[in-house]
Amino acid sequence: MGKPTGFLEYERQARPALSPAERLDGFGDFHGELTGAQRREQGGRCMNCGVPFCQSEYGCPLHNLIPEWNDEVFAGNMGHALSRLLKTNNFPEFTGRVCPALCENACVCGLGGEAVTVRDNELAIIESAWENGLMTPTPPAVRTGKRVAVVGSGPAGLAAADQLNRRGHTVTVFERDDRPGGLLMYGIPNMKLEKSVIARRVEKMTAEGIEFVCDTGIGRDISGEELKAEFDAVILACGARQPRPLGVENETLPGVLPALTYLTAATKAVLAGGESEHSAGGKHVIVVGNGDTATDCVATALRQGAVSVTQLVRRPRPAETSRVWPYRSQNEKTDYGQEEAAAVSGQDPRMYETTVKALLSDENGFLRAVVVKTPEGERELPAQLLLTATGFSGAEASVAGAFGLGLDARGRLGDDGYHTGEPKVFACGDLRRGASLVVWAIAEGRTCARAVDAYLEGYSNL
Repeated sequence: MGKPTGFLEYERQARPALSPAERLDGFGDFHGELTGAQRREQGGRCMNCGVPFCQSEYGCPLHNLIPEWNDEVFAGNMGHALSRLLKTNNFPEFTGRVCPALCENACVCGLGGEAVTVRDNELAIIESAWENGLMTPTPPAVRTGKRVAVVGSGPAGLAAADQLNRRGHTVTVFERDDRPGGLLMYGIPNMKLEKSVIARRVEKMTAEGIEFVCDTGIGRDISGEELKAEFDAVILACGARQPRPLGVENETLPGVLPALTYLTAATKAVLAGGESEHSAGGKHVIVVGNGDTATDCVATALRQGAVSVTQLVRRPRPAETSRVWPYRSQNEKTDYGQEEAAAVSGQDPRMYETTVKALLSDENGFLRAVVVKTPEGERELPAQLLLTATGFSGAEASVAGAFGLGLDARGRLGDDGYHTGEPKVFACGDLRRGASLVVWAIAEGRTCARAVDAYLEGYSNL
């Protein structure tokens, strides 16, 4: 333990950020970094608990060795910290930016004060490694001769591909979109995860021998039978993208969009340097939902020049003190999107205990207003764009159907061993467990890779 009294001496200090008003000028990352001395202090706040809940099932699904690399950060040994970090996490540059930091919710230091800046420390370690040339390609010295196809290049697919490539198997990743990354690329906006970060990692994986085939849909461009004939094993990691419907009439009105459709178009416009086909510019926007995706929609609409943004939340406003360790209510936090909306309008954009009752159209058939039900009664809110961020009802059936497989009642595929009904076909990530977090997807990909390796070799040392 580097500093036994560090949690008493040092205050929590998060990464600096531009003010909410300043960062609305663009889609870039609006965070800076602490100095080396400040970062070491943040590592020194780790208590090295007798039972580190941060890396247990209550904290990190990857079981990151958090006290170990925090100790190395405090000592200034960023190279040693990197070696501990990469033992459990293939992509700390992703989780260090977009993970909701379950580890910090479980931090014992947070019981009597502020939790350790685990996520920021993790990001500092991996970015220091990239900056100092420590993340060079390391292709396997020996190949096994076995070939594996991974369908889907989100965090689960990338993690599975990375693990199996390290083992020496030859891996090809198929992606139906034009760029690898899955929801990392088109489900998370630039200000949270700049796409150069994904491109940098994909370039490294390509140099290590992994092949990426984009603009290719399984069941559309290649059949399931062709994949099974060409490869020794197939991993389906194509996510759970089926949007959950609102359950009201006129849901297909022009102007009503699933959040993922909207965010995908916004990111493609940013990358192309143009305007989104679903831009919120000049419109009254309503976002339904209260998760991270809803926040991303709020923030994106503001940057596109929305006239107003209102966020509808079904649940009651939580009490200020509502908290049960090691979990905290996601409803109580004010995230970056709400901060930015308040900077523009002077108030929190969220309306609690509010549901959509009806959608109204104009004379041309486009959305013009939303009727909502509130504790005070019904209200009509002007809206030309309604974004539904109400979660997902499961996976799309097309890829599973290409292999003659069916989804269960919750839209999932695969068992606890990551097997499907086809002997050489495996499933992982959101497709297997349902829509979840990036950190869970990486954990799924790693464990599935072990199952596939054991299937191919009779054992696994992954």
